[in-house]
Amino acid sequence: MTILKANNLSKSFGKFTALDRINMEVNEGEVYGFIGPNGAGKSTTIRILLGMLKATQGEARIFGKDVWDDAVEIHKRVAYVPGDVNLWPNLTGGEVIDLFMKMNGSTNQEKRESLIKKFDFDPSKKSRAYSKGNRQKVALIAAFASDADLYILDEPTSGLDPLMEKIFQECVLDAKKAGKSVLLSSHILSEVEKLCDRVGIIRQGKIIETGTLDELRHLTRTNLKIKTKESIPSFHERKGIHNLVETDSELTFQVDTEELDTLLRYIAKFGILKLESAPPTLEDLFMRHYQTDQSRAEGAL
Repeated sequence: MTILKANNLSKSFGKFTALDRINMEVNEGEVYGFIGPNGAGKSTTIRILLGMLKATQGEARIFGKDVWDDAVEIHKRVAYVPGDVNLWPNLTGGEVIDLFMKMNGSTNQEKRESLIKKFDFDPSKKSRAYSKGNRQKVALIAAFASDADLYILDEPTSGLDPLMEKIFQECVLDAKKAGKSVLLSSHILSEVEKLCDRVGIIRQGKIIETGTLDELRHLTRTNLKIKTKESIPSFHERKGIHNLVETDSELTFQVDTEELDTLLRYIAKFGILKLESAPPTLEDLFMRHYQTDQSRAEGAL
């Protein structure tokens, strides 16, 4: 079942096009990673989905309702965490959490206390005394303590230390197990890779790739380290090989996935003593797109 759907979503500010025909779909019980460099259009997309900005063209629907016309109804079932949380300075963290939960219609005090303990958070301090990381904790505790059906998280771990990031990841996976949906906007690729079922990569206001990690991996390269009984003549000239480094008679390189089978058959002729393979990461895919776009831009100059 589709929880969130955006069709040809566009947003212009004067002559500047911030979003250019964005298409996105988040299904029930799915964690969808929305990734891209800063300024790519992630937060603009999220503001439209939350009914904070009106799209110039296209439409977006959450729970089958229009995100602009039915924003109030949609918000009753959505929990949102921004990348930079602003709090009321004279309220304690606990009071702010209670306020957020009340706004979401949540009264699960047991879950609230459990999350406060998990995040090692002191709810008795005034909000003005909190660091950025502790302000994020307030929003995260309030969000995951609510009974939302969709979590929209925009750079939610900004300011958190690695231990708290792990707790956050556990909360996302718990929400998924409960059948909830999550839209996770992030530029921390390792976080997205651990959590997300599908990803959409946005660059300069356009979605340039979307799909599961397995579906996207054919677009990138596999990392290999090999050692053979006999040296391989003119190995650097083989098709599909990149970033070749030779050290202590070992060859370390990347190979285009479509050339992998042919290359391994060729290497086997020289007697394989050692073969280490690492699958392409989301970072490999992301950086390859980034470098391709950058080289295109430089070529146009």
